[in-house]
Amino acid sequence: MPSAPLNSSSVLVVQLSDSHLFAEAHGQLLGMKTADSLKAVIDLVLAEQPAIDLVLATGDLSQDGTVASYQTFRESSELIQAPKRWLPGNHDGLREMAIAAQQSDFLEPVVDVGNWRITMLDSAVPGSVPGYLEDKQLQLLAQSLSEAPQRHHLICLHHHPVPIGAAWMEPIGLRNPEALFAVLERFPQVKALLWGHVHQEFDQLRQGVRLMASPSTCIQFAPQSEDFKLDSRAPGYRWLRLHDDGQIETAVSRIAAGLFEADLSGVGY
Repeated sequence: MPSAPLNSSSVLVVQLSDSHLFAEAHGQLLGMKTADSLKAVIDLVLAEQPAIDLVLATGDLSQDGTVASYQTFRESSELIQAPKRWLPGNHDGLREMAIAAQQSDFLEPVVDVGNWRITMLDSAVPGSVPGYLEDKQLQLLAQSLSEAPQRHHLICLHHHPVPIGAAWMEPIGLRNPEALFAVLERFPQVKALLWGHVHQEFDQLRQGVRLMASPSTCIQFAPQSEDFKLDSRAPGYRWLRLHDDGQIETAVSRIAAGLFEADLSGVGY
């Protein structure tokens, strides 16, 4: 679905998440060639979004944590002519990610675009599937918010900070969401939280703050599932039009059904 602005005083942001790339070009995750599905999603972005101001990659860019996998992500996403920001997920290797991001500002955690400030938080814990925001990250967030009271703020991380209705995912979300919300509640300019990890669409309000998750560019998880279960929905991405007055227009868009299919009998990854 293309993004049509209500007016010209806005910026367009595209979120790509959970690409799960491998060092090998034809690496597969539960039957899906993840580099190919990422390319198809990027082709869709280019077809639907003519003027992109920023691309956000919200974790699990890689499945195997190799420098080669991040280089693949970088090369593929370079087709989108816009600034980019990355943050790590639980499958990522931050050192390898940093090597692939050399001579770029991909890992700079704060970026201003239009009348908005976007802060990228690292919720990944080495060797752990669940996430946690260390004090350093919470301090970064508080500083970013306090230094730009006149801007609207979008906060990004990998792990979900609220229940999403899938029982099996609740133990692998953010372990200290109360610390995150304690910071956010001090700053009325916070408009939205955006994350990956859950491989599905989510959009709710919490005390006036928009809470959003988005599809993976590869396999999808079935919503409202008690146990691990894949979904037949196609890979996709989220676009967000951030208006200068603080309004957000957003939607998820997916490639055509049937182009990429996961092995729905998979019981984990």
